[in-house]
Amino acid sequence: MAEGGRIGEVSHYFDRVQVAVLRLTRGVRQGQRVHFRGAHTDFEQELASLQVEHQPVTEAAAGSEVAVKVAQKVRRGDGVFETT
Repeated sequence: MAEGGRIGEVSHYFDRVQVAVLRLTRGVRQGQRVHFRGAHTDFEQELASLQVEHQPVTEAAAGSEVAVKVAQKVRRGDGVFETT
């Protein structure tokens, strides 16, 4: 798939539960397909679940931090891009 604009970056990764915290520069919604890309990271996945402040949400606005379950390991500083 083609890659759209950057929507944020990974600020934390919790490997035991495979959850990444994303610092958003653009809003995201549940079900949106995103591309994680960094020096050692390159995969796409759908955002199946989002949490803000430990509460499930269906959308997260630009400027917020959101926790998402990820399919593969990500690293701090990896970029998150929307797919088109």
